[in-house]
Amino acid sequence: MTQPETSWSVRKLAIVLYPFTAGAVAINLFLLGLIGIALGFPAIPPVTAIWLSLPLGLPATWWAAKWVRGLMDEAEGKRTSAN
Repeated sequence: MTQPETSWSVRKLAIVLYPFTAGAVAINLFLLGLIGIALGFPAIPPVTAIWLSLPLGLPATWWAAKWVRGLMDEAEGKRTSAN
């Protein structure tokens, strides 16, 4: 009896990773706002950082999902590090 192929596509990985990457984007935006205070810019409130992270989290999620899929392929021997 063979095991069915349970490969995760980049799309499935992106759906699972989106809350985490959007959260990371929100944290980074908020911290960027804190750095901006030292440069004379107004602070970015946490709620604004969260709202901005929703659309900005999409490209970050796609990149993270492609990276994780590449790591999974490498671990399964489907890809070499030279690719």
